[in-house]
Amino acid sequence: MPLTLTDTAAPSTSAALASPSRKRATLSRLLKEARLAFSEKGLAGARVDDIARAAGVTKQLVYHYFSSKEQLFASVLDESAQDVLADLLALELDHLPPVEALRVFLQHAIDQYRLDPTLGSLAQESLRFHEHHTHPVERNRFVDLAPALVAQMERILQRGAASGEFRDGVDARMFYAACALLTTGGFTNHYTVSAVAGFDTTSAAGAAAWREFSVDFVLSTLLAGDRPSLKRPVLTALADAPRGKNRHHEA
Repeated sequence: MPLTLTDTAAPSTSAALASPSRKRATLSRLLKEARLAFSEKGLAGARVDDIARAAGVTKQLVYHYFSSKEQLFASVLDESAQDVLADLLALELDHLPPVEALRVFLQHAIDQYRLDPTLGSLAQESLRFHEHHTHPVERNRFVDLAPALVAQMERILQRGAASGEFRDGVDARMFYAACALLTTGGFTNHYTVSAVAGFDTTSAAGAAAWREFSVDFVLSTLLAGDRPSLKRPVLTALADAPRGKNRHHEA
């Protein structure tokens, strides 16, 4: 629900008096609109005035909650990282055979980017942001949640090694880092990957092809027995997966 004139006229007073639920709703709108603006225009191109207008609040209220545009961007990255990692951690994989568990995990990680095109844009902008901000303006929850993801990967690797399906002695942290770089690279570095692969990795068919090939590639490095062939995927046969939501839908 948009804020009233009383809410926006005196930010420091109204924000202090606002109920916790109303404050959460306001922050949620701000972060949602900021996420869209930053993913479309980048940190340099996005304007706080436009974000405030889209969220139905004043620019002054934005600066009441966030000391700078950079802090607002850091908060968007923080929320995005938490949502992505919490979604992966919620996967129930321990009951699945190791090979299937790893495949489900990797496919789900890729599908997050396929279904939400803003993730790739934010990831690219995040790289530039962190390169120029060696001292983050806000704690990044990715650092807090990453160990849990590594532990999740380690359980899969250990079960696979115990069953004889996976090679033994694979370092879970290094393996997960390599998996993340490879599987999401078609979205976070799509220009280079698309140019080399010969197809647009952000198109419906291209994203599906990258999903198939990158998951098979990861498995081929790990399986102790028969490995995927790593043949070039047929793009048209893989174009039936759902695509991301448009600008006017929540990610």
